[in-house]
Amino acid sequence: MTQARERFSPDELAICLSHYDLGTIKSIKEFPRGSRRAPKAIIRSEKGKFLLKRRAKGKDDLAKVGFTHRIQLHLAAQNFPLPHLIGTKKDNNSLLVLNDNIYELVEFVSGGPYDSSLDATYHAGRILALYHKLLLDFRSDLRLQTHSTAFGDLFKPPTGSYHDAKAIAKAIRNTVSTLPLDARPPVEVLTETIESLAAAYTACAEKVNEMGLNDWTVQIVHGDWHPGNMLFRNKVVVAVIDYDAARLHQRVIDIANGALQFAILGGSKDPSTWPDHLDVSRFKRFLRGYDAVNVISVAEVQAVPYLMCEAMIAEAVLPIAATGSFGRYEGFPFLQMIDRKVKWIHENIETLVSVLED
Repeated sequence: MTQARERFSPDELAICLSHYDLGTIKSIKEFPRGSRRAPKAIIRSEKGKFLLKRRAKGKDDLAKVGFTHRIQLHLAAQNFPLPHLIGTKKDNNSLLVLNDNIYELVEFVSGGPYDSSLDATYHAGRILALYHKLLLDFRSDLRLQTHSTAFGDLFKPPTGSYHDAKAIAKAIRNTVSTLPLDARPPVEVLTETIESLAAAYTACAEKVNEMGLNDWTVQIVHGDWHPGNMLFRNKVVVAVIDYDAARLHQRVIDIANGALQFAILGGSKDPSTWPDHLDVSRFKRFLRGYDAVNVISVAEVQAVPYLMCEAMIAEAVLPIAATGSFGRYEGFPFLQMIDRKVKWIHENIETLVSVLED
């Protein structure tokens, strides 16, 4: 059953907006995008167009939200493309806390979705490189601030990822019990696919660890670099819109996931018809876009294919282990498709790691 989308009440909107210096309000319109538990509204006023959001419960830890705001304020000060946070009129605070709810007001940025073009792919790589470059020396252990107001406790950024995670290894096995009984294949077919994914995940994690990942420099990374978290205009990223997954890790964790998200190929409603291969041209263009701004080391390029396999497996098995399906897709055909793509990457590692050579 689909959860009803939460909405602002008229009184709630009036009280929230009274805390901002927006001038005369011309119109307010619901913006039914993203989480159903986080209501959003487009506000038009004499001072511009804005987006008001109430944080969903479970996504409203004050210290963590403050941490993400510090990242956004740091990036905005250096002209990174993102919707600017709007401070309250009393204390210029980028967070508004009322009745145990957290509200955010940002400028509204007009843009469209990723069009799968090579130019847009290249620019997405460039912007990830700029994100990493601007946050290389970002001090995540400082006391949190939003605009001029200090608050909260010291926040320790999360450090986990899709790489070498016990929860992922466990989830691969758990998919066996969550698949619907009437949609399960013969035991030997199911076992073969699960064992293949488990072995691939373990082998890839071990390979990357052998390359010395744990000794590489860590910094604040994005944690969820994919087309849906960006707005494009004329094949250029005009805004990166989600920072909730920001964490402390090696930057290659972002590079590999980004390369995967921009190069993976889907298809019809039936995952069994999806191609095994990645779009190598987009893969190459994403990495070249990144390398043009922030040079990728040889070791990082060599680690990328293995990390892509880990990321792909992790993204698939977590929801399937929890619900038996991947969104609208049946669980087992989706796992088989992931297994095929992982095998294709392994068979083409030499091609993938050579993309920056010529």
